[in-house]
Amino acid sequence: MRLLLVEDHAPLAEALAGGLRRAGFAVDVAGTVGEARSAASAAPYDLAVLDLGLPDGSGLDLLREWRGRGGPPAVLLTARGALGDRVAGLDEGADDYVVKPVEMPELVARCRAVLRRPGQRAGRLLEAGHLVLDTTLREATCRGVPLALGRRETGVLEALLRRRNRVVPRSVLLEQLYDRDADVGLNAVDAAVSRLRRALEASDAGVELRTVRGVGWMLTGGAE
Repeated sequence: MRLLLVEDHAPLAEALAGGLRRAGFAVDVAGTVGEARSAASAAPYDLAVLDLGLPDGSGLDLLREWRGRGGPPAVLLTARGALGDRVAGLDEGADDYVVKPVEMPELVARCRAVLRRPGQRAGRLLEAGHLVLDTTLREATCRGVPLALGRRETGVLEALLRRRNRVVPRSVLLEQLYDRDADVGLNAVDAAVSRLRRALEASDAGVELRTVRGVGWMLTGGAE
């Protein structure tokens, strides 16, 4: 899942981004309304976490723009905790409103709860063959036995499960797994896919991870 964090306080942004990445999100950080606009125009995001008070405007400005053209769901994260502020944010189209300071597990849980809502992408359990991925716990099991997958392999598995029986290009996996500024190449994706394939084959998961040469991969098998 790709997330845009809009927060102008650099130390806080770094801490929040680190926690969200550990929870399985690929996180891009913007410190201003302008940077957030540029980021959102360059790449699709599954979710945005927006501060209200930014150097060149308000997170509400972004929210209004995105709601007018089908932007990502948004969680407002701000120190403004008055009832009027919360009501205004929700009325403008925020999917949730979180008051600082917030504990990292709560922010992660709220982000995942927004993504699980009808019409959003992140159903909690994804299944195929004998394989089950819990997207909240970030745990995969086969016939009830946990699979030893790293964060990248889990991200690849989620992307493939969400597009089961469809080809997922390398570029899409790269976008889903790594932050905008990450210094990685397509070989990093190949390596993660290879590790995942070995784990699935060893566990007899009842699915096949197929390579579509020159394009990407697809996961097949299991009932629709």
